[in-house]
Amino acid sequence: MKDKSFLGTGWGFPPTFNIHSGTVETVSDEDDIFQSLHILLSTQLKERVMRSDYGCDLSALLYENITVTLLTKIKGIIESAILNYEPRIDLLEIEFHTENTNNGVIKIEIIYRVRATNSRKNYVFPYYLEEGTFVKQ
Repeated sequence: MKDKSFLGTGWGFPPTFNIHSGTVETVSDEDDIFQSLHILLSTQLKERVMRSDYGCDLSALLYENITVTLLTKIKGIIESAILNYEPRIDLLEIEFHTENTNNGVIKIEIIYRVRATNSRKNYVFPYYLEEGTFVKQ
């Protein structure tokens, strides 16, 4: 198997700090890619100051009717974002799991291959609005 070290190492998400060593917890290889996809899909356009074009801005579509047109639009947005911002993977397929649409939930499954290792992975992104009444205090 090829050396995977060049896949990257970055801060874990959400960022956590080791109180004993005073360092930031990091993730590497496929875990770094997995977390990178989560960050990419949950970031709104113009949210990052120096990279205003980074992200998917899926939150703008939260109140749309769930139709084939909407799912096609979401798929295009995700494909474009991954193509532009995640060069470590090849996107194979995007699938939508719409069993829970009555509750406003769509699960987006992203099936991809890690270019360096040729290993096939998937990531499921839960796409819904979390109401403030369920926030833990």
